[in-house]
Amino acid sequence: MKRYLTTIFVIASMIVVFIGMKSEVRWAGIATWAIAFLLLMFAAYFTKYIPNKKNNEEQERNFIESE
Repeated sequence: MKRYLTTIFVIASMIVVFIGMKSEVRWAGIATWAIAFLLLMFAAYFTKYIPNKKNNEEQERNFIESE
């Protein structure tokens, strides 16, 4: 589930920005971009859980060679 969090946070930030741009509330712009920035920070943090095929192949190769 953690590998999907990056996508979820990016989509959530787009939704927040879209809603913030459509609303006519005072301070909506600052609050919207602050929330979007936080969501993008979380998205960047969770990129470490996206599987990397190249690293997995190297680890398997090293494991087989060490046996």
